[in-house]
Amino acid sequence: MARTKFDKQVDESADTLARGLARMLAGRDLDGVRRTDATFWRPGTRVLPKVEGKVRRRSYKPGWRRLSFRLALGGGVAESGYLTTRDLDATREKLRELTELWENREAALAALEPAGIGAASVLTLGTATYMVLTRERRELMREWVRPLHDALHQPLGLAEQTDPRRYLHIPRNFTDDDAQIRIDLPARLGFSRDVVADLITQKLALQGVTFSWHPEGRKPYVLVKKTRKPPALSLFKDPKTRDLVAKAKESAPIIGFGAGGRIVSVDLDDQSPHILVNASTGGGKSVTLRCIACQMLHHGSRVFVLDTKRISHPWARGLPGVTYCADIADIHDQLIALGIEGRNRTRAADELGIGADPKAIGDRLLILLEEVNATMKQLARYWEKTRESGDPKVSPAIDALNEILYMGRQLRMHVLLVAQSATARALGGPEAREQFSTRILARYSVNAWRMLAPEVHPAPKSTKHQGRAQVVSGGSATETQVLFFTEDEAHEWASTGKTAAPEPQHPGIAAQPGPSVLHKPGLPADSPADSWHSDPSQPRAAVDPAPATAATPAVDGPAAAPATSPVDPAPDDDDQAVGLRQAAEHHLPGITLAALRFARANDPTFPTSPAKRGTELLYTVRDLKRWARNRPRAPTGATDLD
Repeated sequence: MARTKFDKQVDESADTLARGLARMLAGRDLDGVRRTDATFWRPGTRVLPKVEGKVRRRSYKPGWRRLSFRLALGGGVAESGYLTTRDLDATREKLRELTELWENREAALAALEPAGIGAASVLTLGTATYMVLTRERRELMREWVRPLHDALHQPLGLAEQTDPRRYLHIPRNFTDDDAQIRIDLPARLGFSRDVVADLITQKLALQGVTFSWHPEGRKPYVLVKKTRKPPALSLFKDPKTRDLVAKAKESAPIIGFGAGGRIVSVDLDDQSPHILVNASTGGGKSVTLRCIACQMLHHGSRVFVLDTKRISHPWARGLPGVTYCADIADIHDQLIALGIEGRNRTRAADELGIGADPKAIGDRLLILLEEVNATMKQLARYWEKTRESGDPKVSPAIDALNEILYMGRQLRMHVLLVAQSATARALGGPEAREQFSTRILARYSVNAWRMLAPEVHPAPKSTKHQGRAQVVSGGSATETQVLFFTEDEAHEWASTGKTAAPEPQHPGIAAQPGPSVLHKPGLPADSPADSWHSDPSQPRAAVDPAPATAATPAVDGPAAAPATSPVDPAPDDDDQAVGLRQAAEHHLPGITLAALRFARANDPTFPTSPAKRGTELLYTVRDLKRWARNRPRAPTGATDLD
């Protein structure tokens, strides 16, 4: 008897139902397509060949877990249907209540409004909490895991749709010294180990690692661990480290130690005249500057600390060869004076000619510019408040800093600049930022790395290891453990070396400004008019002369006046010498006589006395005011202009 079309449809439906029931009980995809190597008891790790389209995470689960979920879901639906049939009358009653609520919807909405607001608040808070807690994991997937999967899936013979989390086990702190990376391999091992190892080191920006291959068994894998790594600590008090620092080249202070204990340093004469330190709060910016500056002082360099925070480098206060400026007005004037010094050195270098000894131009000058983001803003605000009609809009101190950056190498003038975010705007333009060919980055973000070291790709993952930084120079990054000096060690090392020699004088050139000139905010009286001076037609402020010597005739002034007959100063004359009592009463409001006497006995930065009145020591009013502005105080969060 011939079968009808209806009979065939019934048979096909029954066959489809039977197949679907079998797939459901076997824990397989209901469409019959097998997408992963998962079995009933074992979860899947890879996508099968020739599978197209997106593979969802449920396809990797073992069959027994999928069956359990389906049975639980089916039981819930059946129970819901049973309860619905049994309680039909109750359902009708609910519908009547809903109808009444709709008729009185305004009152119902008013009653539900507080509950709705609370539910929305809970939902918003929960979403925000989830986003915060999973931020690092999402960043790890986006920046490291997925790019590595895109590079590895073809050499390993895996489908592109394979979930990278199934075979790439990369911890969040994979750059730490004790971290290890595990990568599951396909069982057939039909790949090149060298190619895979090279891709892993490149995509994860790893240095000094070893690969432990484990091809045996049903689940082959490879472990990646660090072997050559920087030391966990790098302390100056270590005798071997101290000997290495003592033997270091004068122009190449030790920054720290890299993998295998290799010395990491930058030659300021041959490689990079200026250094940029970029790190977030707690990244060790001041520690890095302290490490470099105390070594330079040990070799006889002169250091200018421009510190708006006032308390970044207490170890440097009172040291010979150090000028500490904490007040924005003094920082402004000091930068202008350094710019004039740079121009004077340019003329000296021109007179000396080619082949002259670079040291003949003068001592090496090191400028420590702390927290440039805040300092640049304060310099701009200070200039806006003090400039007069006809003055340039841009602060002359910023112009002076830029000129020093452009001509520092030949003039033995070096800038160590600290920033939390070294944007081009903060540094005065992209041209100024390009002068820092050596950049030290610690606790950096991905955006900061792309901004400051785009030539090194991919960016090494930042680590929270204390004192660990990346020294970028010459197109490569070196993981470095920064050498740590305590404040006492830095003070002792800086004060036990050479002292800065007086500036040499060159034939045919006016006398170069000595340390006393660079320490004063006023400009040299014989300097030519330039764009930094607010009004070239006006006479420049004279600076305090250097102490008279046998070769230099004495100059009229308070320092050269007879010790027994000082001039009685006017209260508003900053060039005169006064006693501490008169200074407290007329010139230093807010500072008591007792505080001045205590500072004279205990503060190494307190000015020296240039004259006497009987047994009473006299001090220049300008020096006392500068000391009062720059003395260390606890930060209050307000700028000097507020």
